[in-house]
Amino acid sequence: MFWKTTALIACAVLTLAAAPSKTAPSKTAAPKAAAAKTAVPKAPAAPSKATPVSPVADFDARNPTSVMAVLNSSGGKATLVTREADIVLLNFVSPAANFTLQFESCDAQGRACKAVAFDILLDQAGPTFAQLNAFNQTSVMCRGYEDKAGKPHMVYATLLFADDPYEHFRTEMLAWTGCIAEFRNFVRDPNGYLASAP
Repeated sequence: MFWKTTALIACAVLTLAAAPSKTAPSKTAAPKAAAAKTAVPKAPAAPSKATPVSPVADFDARNPTSVMAVLNSSGGKATLVTREADIVLLNFVSPAANFTLQFESCDAQGRACKAVAFDILLDQAGPTFAQLNAFNQTSVMCRGYEDKAGKPHMVYATLLFADDPYEHFRTEMLAWTGCIAEFRNFVRDPNGYLASAP
């Protein structure tokens, strides 16, 4: 409550300080005012270089660089792993999860990609093939698989379109993080998870 009161007082003080004076100008100030009217107006101040540009302003989900900017603004760190032929691979590291994003069918500049696949590796013993298959049957969007080293992965893929707004990509990211949470619960206790699955 104290900080709210302090904030209101500070706003009131700033408003009063910015308000124009209501006292009438003196007659001696008239020539100065006239001179001010004929003076060349000042050019508008250049925008401050310290003002950050929102990564959402010109967001393009088909451009891995644009996606990296959004991911980096979320508290994690996205880096380019490789770009070859029509594939761009990013790595994302954060306190919540580490995963990769593989952009597919990109143009020669590594943009205008047509799809992206998210992939997370859980560095622990994987469930059996039968359990993994059963998990995939319980999920509409999340897919699990086992790599050659026997480690469990969760993947989620989506198509990308030129008119995709940022909110659509944000929804895809929420779905992906939901998949991660579900897969972690499954790998922690496959039998218990499958017993309560619909």
